[in-house]
Amino acid sequence: MSGIIVDPTAESASTQEITTDVSERMLDLDEDDDLEVFSKDATLADGSLFNASMPTSPASMINQFEEDADEKDIFVTVDNPESHVTAIETFITYRVLTKTTRSEFDSCEYEVRRRYQDFHWLKGRLEEAHPTLIVHPLPEKFVMKGMVERFNEDFIETRRKALHRFLNRIADHPILSCSEDFKIFLTAEASELTTHKKQGPGFLSRMGDTVRAVAATVRGVKNRPEEFTAIQEYVDTFSQKINSLDKVALRILKEQKEYLEDLKECEPMYTLWSGSEDELAEPLRGMAGCIDRCCRETGEQVNQLSENLVPALHEYVLCAETLKAVLRRRDNIQADVEAKSETLANKMTERESLKEEIDKLEDKMEFANNALKGDWERWQKNMREDIKAAFMCTAEKNIDYYEKCLAVWESFLLSQRSDLTVESSGEQDPAPQEIAKDEAPQAT
Repeated sequence: MSGIIVDPTAESASTQEITTDVSERMLDLDEDDDLEVFSKDATLADGSLFNASMPTSPASMINQFEEDADEKDIFVTVDNPESHVTAIETFITYRVLTKTTRSEFDSCEYEVRRRYQDFHWLKGRLEEAHPTLIVHPLPEKFVMKGMVERFNEDFIETRRKALHRFLNRIADHPILSCSEDFKIFLTAEASELTTHKKQGPGFLSRMGDTVRAVAATVRGVKNRPEEFTAIQEYVDTFSQKINSLDKVALRILKEQKEYLEDLKECEPMYTLWSGSEDELAEPLRGMAGCIDRCCRETGEQVNQLSENLVPALHEYVLCAETLKAVLRRRDNIQADVEAKSETLANKMTERESLKEEIDKLEDKMEFANNALKGDWERWQKNMREDIKAAFMCTAEKNIDYYEKCLAVWESFLLSQRSDLTVESSGEQDPAPQEIAKDEAPQAT
């Protein structure tokens, strides 16, 4: 998944697309590979993972923001996608509307346009500044095999909803919502944002940070705290389950779509057949009507699966990858502490300078631990509410769907039974006297 810069084995689909430019190959190490398809103007993500200044009292910082969590003071909307075609690229921009009462903003309302790579830049900067906070995932980069549908309205709307959800998760976060990068993203004009994106450490500095992160990953950690081992095990199990559910939901959606197509083919067949069978015309037309209504209900069922359950499950597939990346970054900080501790033990002449580095890294690790623990409960609450809501909505729609289909077929059966009753009552029984005369010779 894009944004996991500490795993040397991680490769994304977009990495395979970058084959010609040496700088773009180097860029893969920094995992800013999420450029728009057709783009020939690559923009590097600025900043490094571990060079951000850390507050000295993370616990008090989190508590301070959570006291006012219920009083939301910033509202963000992503809407009105527009397609842009230039000589060198084709891309989509989205309108970002912001309303806020925060004093650090110069105005109470802002309207800007942003493209996908701007959202990706924001996510990268937030992860750099807060490596052990859980930044909600972006929708995946559009894969090459779906290129023909890249500007399909359904795809654009699906991405818009995901981007809207991404920004609102940040706006609801007590720490991330106060990021200067978030503020600039919401308020800056396009030229100002471009200038801001170019600020930060140089390319060689980012490369150095990436190499150190890779080295920390290779070393691993020796004594991970039990609580984070438990979190790691939970995330691994959650990832397996949510991936399985995601695959099953996609398969069900595919089968429902195929079933819907089959139903659509059946309805006209019954209609045509009724034109050539006078005695069966009415029941055949009834069958056609029932199938037509079932088509409509099945279509609604397919829509609710594709718009509700499938996106919710897949969103948390991406969340699981984000959590794994956060835990790896936490481990990298601890591995850095342990490596420096070993160096201190082996190099007595550099004891004092290394001790200072260790103190700083221990403070950084303390912040990372507190930040992750504080955000872990928030993420679990959001995840459970979202998954529960998706399941409940699916259950309700399934009940409604099958009740409607049952009513359709019960109505059909009732109509057919009524016809049979009318036909049987139209035939008169023979008189009793005539029956007695017919039976008399037999008695003799």
